[in-house]
Amino acid sequence: MRNLFAFIYRFRAFLVFVLLEVLCVYLIVRYNTYQGAAFFNSANKYVGQVLEYQSSVSDYFRLSSINNSLARENAALRKELMQYRDLEVSDSTAVLDTTFYAATDSSHAAPYVLHASRVINNSVRRMNNYLTLDVGTADGVKPGMGVIAASGVVGRIKTVSRGYATVTSVLHSQMLVSAKIKKDNTFGTVKWTGGDYRTAMLDYIPLHVNPAAGDTIVTSGFNTVYPEGIMVGTISAVEKEQDKSFYTIKVKLAVDFAQLSYVYVVENTTMYEREDLEQQAGILTDEQ
Repeated sequence: MRNLFAFIYRFRAFLVFVLLEVLCVYLIVRYNTYQGAAFFNSANKYVGQVLEYQSSVSDYFRLSSINNSLARENAALRKELMQYRDLEVSDSTAVLDTTFYAATDSSHAAPYVLHASRVINNSVRRMNNYLTLDVGTADGVKPGMGVIAASGVVGRIKTVSRGYATVTSVLHSQMLVSAKIKKDNTFGTVKWTGGDYRTAMLDYIPLHVNPAAGDTIVTSGFNTVYPEGIMVGTISAVEKEQDKSFYTIKVKLAVDFAQLSYVYVVENTTMYEREDLEQQAGILTDEQ
């Protein structure tokens, strides 16, 4: 306390000067319209900048929760879109049935449920690549379910714990995706053969069709893993080799696996019933 009094006494003249200056500024601003307006406009500007910076910092630390919320919202919207797509297909094939159904009609709704998830581990440089997701059995995820991203097919669930799941990536030597050329519905199989993580092969396209660079490749819907029409990629090159019954076709994958952040686990509510039936009949294949 003695040091404080000593400091005040030593700088008493300067402190009195500062107090008088502050008082003068207050009186000028308080009793002069022009100076008051200028002061408060300037003050509001700087206060606004401080608040904007504070808001930016706060939003940065909330990005994770915001992204999770947006991913869940996108999952709900994509589910609704698939329902409308399936209803459209059903209406186009039912020539004699003129009944219209709402997308929420449980008896005619698409059997797919999407679970939003964040990618917490990923590889693209190996021959057999996997992903790890932050969802598990607690979220309704089971082995065998498909995984898609906003841009296309990602892979299939391999193993699941309560809070996590591993995914066999499309970039895996044993991963096959049943696909088709969108323009003419010619069916084939997409398989990654290693090397460039953006390029796969489309096999079993017969020579009597006319595939071309730029053609869109989508899922066929011939399995229980992915809905029909999910983007796989686009044809980047077509070769017709001698002594072969099929084209050699390169496909540029729609998904950039090196930049995956959020994906959707596709739950087909009728998957196990159909697979059990096909397995009993001996017609279940490994192609997904």
